[in-house]
Amino acid sequence: MGQPQRIDESYRIKRSKKIRKRNPSGIEKIDAFTQVAEFQKEEVRRELFYSYLALILKSGLLIVFSTSLVNLGLASHQRVNRNIELSYLLEKESKKLHRLRRRFDEMFVIGGEKSFFKEQDQWITPNSVRVIWR
Repeated sequence: MGQPQRIDESYRIKRSKKIRKRNPSGIEKIDAFTQVAEFQKEEVRRELFYSYLALILKSGLLIVFSTSLVNLGLASHQRVNRNIELSYLLEKESKKLHRLRRRFDEMFVIGGEKSFFKEQDQWITPNSVRVIWR
């Protein structure tokens, strides 16, 4: 049986130089596991970038929707307040119109003219001449 052979350091260096000389393009060979690992790293970076981009877009849309909702709420509040104010004024003017219609109708009943003149007497100052147009 033979003894184990010892490989010389210079032989290893010469051998590595031969491998480099065989690859004329200057690119070192990369094994399949390294290529897969690099591809997975690129894929993770790409997915992270796309997820950040999607997060930015979603947050932008959320801001736009929230501001639109706030503006819509403010406009709705203003419209409700205006509607309340207008309904109050309409009710007030309706009561006034009803009162004036009743007063007008009272003028054309029997004795309405006398009551109208009695009301007019209160408006005329003393020592003045009242003119009634017929």
